[in-house]
Amino acid sequence: MTNLEELIREINRFEAIISEWDESQRCVAVGLKRAIEALHKAALTNLIKSLKQESMSALRHAVTDEVVYAVLLYHELVKPPKPPLAQRIQAAIEEVRPGLKSHNGDVELVAIKPPDTVEVRFIGTCSSCPASTLTLSQGVEQAIKNHCPEITKVVAVNHNSTVNNASFGLISPFSSKITSTWIKVATIDQIPEFSILAVQLSGNSLILHRQGITVKCYRNACPHLGSALDKGKVENGIISCPSHGFQYKLETGKCLTAPDVSLQSYLVKIKDDKVFVKLQQS
Repeated sequence: MTNLEELIREINRFEAIISEWDESQRCVAVGLKRAIEALHKAALTNLIKSLKQESMSALRHAVTDEVVYAVLLYHELVKPPKPPLAQRIQAAIEEVRPGLKSHNGDVELVAIKPPDTVEVRFIGTCSSCPASTLTLSQGVEQAIKNHCPEITKVVAVNHNSTVNNASFGLISPFSSKITSTWIKVATIDQIPEFSILAVQLSGNSLILHRQGITVKCYRNACPHLGSALDKGKVENGIISCPSHGFQYKLETGKCLTAPDVSLQSYLVKIKDDKVFVKLQQS
């Protein structure tokens, strides 16, 4: 009996020949192929319905044949096999990792506890961040559940690693190489009143908010998962994170969604019409 690989090679051989034909000839061949495939799919669909009613065991046995399975998969009449659970969990972690790394943090898989529990560990700033509970429930946990519906509980275990002192992009205050410098970032007129201005300065992404002659400066990152805030909606002095909807009061930096979380702020001074921000540099 011809095996699956031989059948596929034969199909590929004819497809290569057809690819050399002119467009009108290819259209005829492709149309014929689609008509035959539609006929086969309809017949297979009716066959599966009959087998389900008569004998599910016979249907399961038929699908164990690689040729039968390949044809049913081609016609989308069976679901493709799921990757192993550990692989799907790692894919979920990779999905949220960029946001965590933007805060000098990370997360790692600790254990899979059948039938429905996964343990993870936050690393770096995420391990001590006041938003870590929200990061777990709305970020890591949701991603894992999306990839692995069989998982119903995601638990953060205690970390054993040393917390990164470079919290939220700042250098440790105990470093002897730290200096604080006032750097001009804009003029008053460049900052729209009751809105924000995003600026890049010495490797830092910042947002400036002006209300009258009062200017506030914050790191351009939501403390939740590190999403940039400058694309968020500003209304009534409140900015909303464009990724997950966290809201922050621009006058104070306080979070209205999670009271224990605040925007990272920077000291501001105004001289003449120039706005200066105090940044730490090494």
